[in-house]
Amino acid sequence: MTPNEKSASRPPLTKDRILQAAVDLADREGLGALTMRRLGAELGFEAMSLYKHVANKEEILDGMVEVIVGQIAIPDPGADWREAMRRRAISAREVLSKHSWVIGLLNARGLSGPAAMRYLNAILGNLMSAGFPIEDAAHAFSLLDCYVYGHVIQETTMAPNTPDDPTESEPTAPDRTAMSEYPHLVAMYEHAQTFEYTFDGEFRFGLELILDGLERHRTK
Repeated sequence: MTPNEKSASRPPLTKDRILQAAVDLADREGLGALTMRRLGAELGFEAMSLYKHVANKEEILDGMVEVIVGQIAIPDPGADWREAMRRRAISAREVLSKHSWVIGLLNARGLSGPAAMRYLNAILGNLMSAGFPIEDAAHAFSLLDCYVYGHVIQETTMAPNTPDDPTESEPTAPDRTAMSEYPHLVAMYEHAQTFEYTFDGEFRFGLELILDGLERHRTK
């Protein structure tokens, strides 16, 4: 195939294609792998071709935040605040778990694009319509975000439970004599033998505690 034929067979380069390719690359290899040259190669173009659609890498990073935030569910007009915040938190966890690298960008770059502004506006509007003063609505938004971000970071960095050697699937029981100074740890170990720990279960338990607390604060 000649260079002209290769060029004709490629989809046209657009900003949307560039941003999606950047997200896909970060998902596979981490944000550190993202360079203009590497991104151009992923798309089958020279790096200089990207600059016809984006000003610089900074614009790409902001655009990647937009792509990810745009996937998170936002409250419908008139939705019950508690159900809306539950749905938003669960959706954010699902989306960010697939793209955990974006948490650093969210903290560093903030939310300033159209999708992010709609996201913020819908959440704050829902909380304020439910009776939260603007300051408390901001606190509630921050609290829920911190909880979601922290849970996603824990899930994506915690070592997997499945061992390489199937014969080691059961943890060794603690020696009661050696652990006599740590009775609460022994009790937790024994409890763990009958309690099925799941990230989903832990996330929902904590989320309901937060929502309960916000409800008490809202109506006091």
